[in-house]
Amino acid sequence: MSLHLQRDLEALKKEVLQLGNLVESAINAAILALNNRETELADKVMQYEKEINDKEVHIEEECLKILALHQPVAVDLRFIVVVLKVNNDLERMGDFAKNIAKRAIFLASQTPIPIFHEFAVELPILVRTMVRKSLDALVSLDVDLARSVIDMDDQVDAINREMYAEVQRIINQDVTKAEIAMNLLSTSRYMERIADLSTNIAEDVMFMVDGRVFRHVD
Repeated sequence: MSLHLQRDLEALKKEVLQLGNLVESAINAAILALNNRETELADKVMQYEKEINDKEVHIEEECLKILALHQPVAVDLRFIVVVLKVNNDLERMGDFAKNIAKRAIFLASQTPIPIFHEFAVELPILVRTMVRKSLDALVSLDVDLARSVIDMDDQVDAINREMYAEVQRIINQDVTKAEIAMNLLSTSRYMERIADLSTNIAEDVMFMVDGRVFRHVD
């Protein structure tokens, strides 16, 4: 590897980590806005999302520049491919954080309704842990950490399925709460999608290390 390529790859890695930190901040703020009914935090998420979009475009441009200038092969090429995919996944996480924040603004204006513990407490913890671990796995190229992220995804899916049943129960009991319940369901779905994207990143880390595609493998 040439010194110029090594320098550019290190700079690219830092850019991705900065993007990851922005996305983490957006997700944390969105979940806090939802749980604490704080619209100011929701507004902060909108600001983060603009920064995330700008950073995503910049990283893609840097990847294409490195491909054109250095024509990397083998491990270095896999790294660029993974960065392009992770870059896109992180930008989509930012979009879902913004969607959660929008629902949080609406829900803060409504009378709160009781909701089951797993959605209110466990799901946010799981999602934030998966995001953090997937980024840590990317930095350290830790395959075991990446696998632990993938293993957590089933728990998120189970809570999201339970949320569908819970919302149906709420609506059946009191149809006037339907709009509130459906907005809560949307936030559950958005968190489930963030977890899926964290799983994608974990699988991409495994690809970068081992050179094998792990998606769609049971």
